[in-house]
Amino acid sequence: MHNPNQVRYKKWVAGLAALIAILPVLSACSFGSKDNPNERRTLRIGMAYGSKDSEEYYRRDLTDMFELTHKNIDIEFVNAIDYSDMQFATEEERKKAQQVDPNEKLRGIMTGDNPVDVVLTDLGSLSKLVEDNLLKPLDPYIKEDKMDLSDFLPNVLDAIREQGNGQLYGLSPTFYSSALFYNKKLFAKANVNPPTDGMSWDDVFTLARSMKSGTGKDAVYGFNLSSWGGGLNYYDVQYQYADPLKLRMFDAAGEKMTVNTEQWKKALSKPFNLYKDHVMPHPEDFQNNNNDGRYNPYQNRPFFQGKVAMEIGGYYNVNDLIAYNKNVDKMKGAEKLEWDVVTLPSHPEAQGGGNIGLGSLLVINAKGHNPKDAWEFIKHYNSEEVAKFKARSNSELSVRQKYIKPKDGENYHVEAFTSVKPGSYARSDADVKLYQERPNLNMIQEIGQIYFQQATEGKISLDDALAKWETKGNDLLQKIKLNPTGDLNAEMDSLRQESMGGMSGERAMVRAAAGG
Repeated sequence: MHNPNQVRYKKWVAGLAALIAILPVLSACSFGSKDNPNERRTLRIGMAYGSKDSEEYYRRDLTDMFELTHKNIDIEFVNAIDYSDMQFATEEERKKAQQVDPNEKLRGIMTGDNPVDVVLTDLGSLSKLVEDNLLKPLDPYIKEDKMDLSDFLPNVLDAIREQGNGQLYGLSPTFYSSALFYNKKLFAKANVNPPTDGMSWDDVFTLARSMKSGTGKDAVYGFNLSSWGGGLNYYDVQYQYADPLKLRMFDAAGEKMTVNTEQWKKALSKPFNLYKDHVMPHPEDFQNNNNDGRYNPYQNRPFFQGKVAMEIGGYYNVNDLIAYNKNVDKMKGAEKLEWDVVTLPSHPEAQGGGNIGLGSLLVINAKGHNPKDAWEFIKHYNSEEVAKFKARSNSELSVRQKYIKPKDGENYHVEAFTSVKPGSYARSDADVKLYQERPNLNMIQEIGQIYFQQATEGKISLDDALAKWETKGNDLLQKIKLNPTGDLNAEMDSLRQESMGGMSGERAMVRAAAGG
């Protein structure tokens, strides 16, 4: 005979086992279901800068698709610094706002009583957030959810890991990149070998000189540092060429200029001499291209006119070139372009290039109250489903290799955009603090631009430009030190007028049209 107590015990154990088996299901229904709209939760997304006006864009780009599939999660955007606060500010209030530390403001919304859960940041800020223990590493989440990163570009993941001491603290579904575009027909006509991947800047400049030919309407120029107009702009030189060299304009104390040096002369002289020797186009070379009065969106872009052998351009140039060739019959005298791309040139002593970085880099706040939904959001935003939509962008590329391919059936070397690692050229904490305490330090770079412009116009030599920049900069540094937020507009206006003086009205108009 069976013992009644044993029978009851076995039934109790069986019932308990059944209850344990369904507990995860009950738990999912009660505590974590995305399908239960009655159990509402809020996911707070923090940004260093923003406003209500920009929220529509970020919702469309970041969260709309997520909310469609997570109907029980409400999205709230939190801006550490709200742009709209400055709409009605006085000049004095704006200067005070410039002294606010954006990093401290961001830490405020990450560590306060109601901290944000996710932060939209950039590669330059990532390492500091990691150093301050403000972020959760994503590797445990990725491992637990078996998220497959094998199709992600290694260069992108490596760049993120470098800022996190080997760990992955953020993910971005897209990146932006530049490359060296070249005109295949011009190289074939000149019987010169076209550029290749991995070239140095010196290699490209030498190649540019070999491609310079003709004069006037028959002129062919070897190189252009940007896609727009002619001329050599200091900011293009700095952003596209010199940034990786990490040259300082003044010392760490903000008291003495450091531009009149061999390093600066070497860096600026190479593109400057290329321009001086007319290997690069000048603004006046294209001032009369009016296409018989018909509007031509490419008339101020010499590469599109078949007049420049090589130029630096962003990924958006691909879309422009495809559109140009499709509409070439509508432009009088225009010819279809045969083009391709290779990797951006680099400095042997400083690998990496300008204008290469990540799109929307998302991280999890270690102090946030909702890390589970934060990871769910980051995982969704970096999913293959979202990647299909992001791959349609005309300005950014997907980090997923399967979606990186030539657009519209074209045949070009798309790998040129993907094989250079994104760089981080963020200022040090000390420099950030110095600029906050002395907002007028931003004028120092403008002084350099003014004297560099005078040199490109032949008014002074490059050596004189650096010497004048040093002298005027040292004078201004002392004034800024004594009065960090003082009104120096009159002094700067005088310098700007001096720069424009002596220029003919026609040349001034050409320069203005070229963005100089």
